[in-house]
Amino acid sequence: MRSLSSFFLLFGFIFILLGVIISLASKVTWLGRLPGDIIIKKENFTFIFPLTTCLGLSLGLSLLLWLIFKLLGR
Repeated sequence: MRSLSSFFLLFGFIFILLGVIISLASKVTWLGRLPGDIIIKKENFTFIFPLTTCLGLSLGLSLLLWLIFKLLGR
């Protein structure tokens, strides 16, 4: 049972963290507008493919998770 309760605490913490990140994301105006992000604007159409943003977020999250698992000893 201790393992299940730890899982739910971790899961709840992750949801709280995601909520804070999503609420603060509107304040970060450069997100999705980095050099290398593809933006195509036509008359009635806008296509945005945030390539550089996705790569940067992936690298940052990978490093963060690697550090967390390194500190936890897994």
